[in-house]
Amino acid sequence: MENPVRILHIVTHMNRGGLETMLMNYYRNIDKSKVQFDFLVHREQKADYDNEIESLGGKIYRLSTLNPLSHSYLKSVDRFFKNHNEYKIVHCHLDCLSSIPLKIAKKNGVPFTIAHSHNANQDKNLKYIIKIIAKKKISKYADNLFACSKEAGKWMFNTNDFIVLNNAIDSKKYAYNEGKSKELKDKLGISNKFVVGNVGRFYKQKNHIFLVDIFKELCKINEDAVLMLVGGGELEDKIKNKVKELGLMDKVLFLGVRSDIEDLMQVMDVFLLPSLYEGLGIVLVEAQAAGLPCIISNTVPNDGIVTSNVTKINLNTNTKEWADKINNNRNFSRKNTFEEIKRNKFDIELNTKWLQKYYLEKQRTI
Repeated sequence: MENPVRILHIVTHMNRGGLETMLMNYYRNIDKSKVQFDFLVHREQKADYDNEIESLGGKIYRLSTLNPLSHSYLKSVDRFFKNHNEYKIVHCHLDCLSSIPLKIAKKNGVPFTIAHSHNANQDKNLKYIIKIIAKKKISKYADNLFACSKEAGKWMFNTNDFIVLNNAIDSKKYAYNEGKSKELKDKLGISNKFVVGNVGRFYKQKNHIFLVDIFKELCKINEDAVLMLVGGGELEDKIKNKVKELGLMDKVLFLGVRSDIEDLMQVMDVFLLPSLYEGLGIVLVEAQAAGLPCIISNTVPNDGIVTSNVTKINLNTNTKEWADKINNNRNFSRKNTFEEIKRNKFDIELNTKWLQKYYLEKQRTI
């Protein structure tokens, strides 16, 4: 029996974030007798998905944190590709910094490279200038360009010559079940509450400070409102302090990083996503698959809107108007949206077949 084609995915880590979840959705569904995924990560510590990757037959290689100014980092990437010339296809998910390892991969004879954009902007921090310089060099070292949305592709690559690979999901897992929703609400002690939910890392991009301000306004008009925040990250303590200062701790659930997002979305009554920017927002697709009404910022790409349950609001709109829009959905009747997700090509089965065929055809031409 022929060995599977092994694709090397270059990532920061494999914790439970949007791009990592997208990769795992494809990995779980791909025919692993034909295509296998291996991962080059930039963290020494173990990540959320590592055990599952290894159980599926994937290999994990570790480098130090990506630093394009570090000679020792660049040498370690060079050493890796010198020692692993078995990889003919390298698929990089480092956004602006993808050009750094892909340049070294090309230098070491990797015949086919892919750069994949997962964001339509970047935080304006100390690394921003370095990222923008590196971004301009991506096309030089990538043979194909992928993006999770049209906006993410245009922003990252400054061209229309890229492939949109949908952040597809196993939509059947998210289908709304009224009995399950009631059972889980009882378990969490929030029966008969109006649950507003958000899933996302506690980073500036996700705009949690504004989210909490919206919730404060909602509490003024709906005393049954509860906020469910799922995720972890560097700003979590800051957000918890803000919630305490506002006297809302008894109304906010901080659930941390979870593996049961499909169950938690059964509990929610509205999904709130006021992000400063997104590449696509896979959680938005998941929320729609769960039949939730979704209130999102105008900065979230339209590519992720796959049902009629989504309301967009300008980020400059005041918190009271956001709260009113959320509260308007308190009697929303949820339905099964599987056919809508499938029709808009966000179900994982169809997308995995396409990606598998793509990898196998590229391997044959090398």
